[in-house]
Amino acid sequence: MSKPKTFKERFVEKFDEVVEKPLLTSSIVLGIVFVIVIGLSLPYYIGDFRNFWAQILAEAHGMIFDIAVIGILLYWLNQNGEVRQRIRTYKDEIDDFRLWESEEAAFRTVGNIKRLNRHKIHEINLVNCHLARTNLNYVNLNSSNLNSTNLQSASLIETNLENTRLNQTNLENANLNQANLKGAYASGANFKDAFLIKAQFENAFLIKSNFKNAFLMEANLQNSYLMGADLENASLYKADLRGAKGLTVEQLAKAKTLYLAKFDDEILEQIKTTLPELVGG
Repeated sequence: MSKPKTFKERFVEKFDEVVEKPLLTSSIVLGIVFVIVIGLSLPYYIGDFRNFWAQILAEAHGMIFDIAVIGILLYWLNQNGEVRQRIRTYKDEIDDFRLWESEEAAFRTVGNIKRLNRHKIHEINLVNCHLARTNLNYVNLNSSNLNSTNLQSASLIETNLENTRLNQTNLENANLNQANLKGAYASGANFKDAFLIKAQFENAFLIKSNFKNAFLMEANLQNSYLMGADLENASLYKADLRGAKGLTVEQLAKAKTLYLAKFDDEILEQIKTTLPELVGG
């Protein structure tokens, strides 16, 4: 037979049981405090109820003020702290998956990017992230850093990449139709076979970028930097290249078509003279 428990052991066991139930513990504490306060206040209830009741009402108003001001402030601070913690968690998870070349890493990272966007965070460090074959349509990555990121075959339709760093980024076969790349830094980026229809490249840095076989129909390349860019077999139908810097006739000669494309007058005359077949269709 087991040895009977002592009073002390039973008391400790019961105490632990009560403590483990927050609602029961709060009720017991409230009951004890209520009995003590009412007991100490009883003479005032009997002897000077009117003045005592006035003081109770004054304290009640103070309590309402505390709840309205301090309570709301504490709630706001707590909520704000939770939001900051969630944002920190999303960024930490992106760091954890960086350099991990797998589908799971790619889709987990995309999920964190979209969660950050919901918190109005768009300037994200995605250097060396693996995002191949992911869906980033309509995502806001304004001023983010995607240097050396793998976005091969990814979908970035109408994605905001304004002022984004895309140096040495792999965008081969990606869909960037109507994407905003204004002022983007994409030197050495790989746009081979990419869909860039109506993409906005105004003022973008595209030095030595690869546009081989790219679809640049109606793309806006005004005032962009195209020194050394590879335009071999690229379709520039209705593309706007006015003000493009570093653009040469030799580069354009490799294009698939320049039909209805817009150029500065000087280079347009050279094209009509040396490349009439490309301008004509």
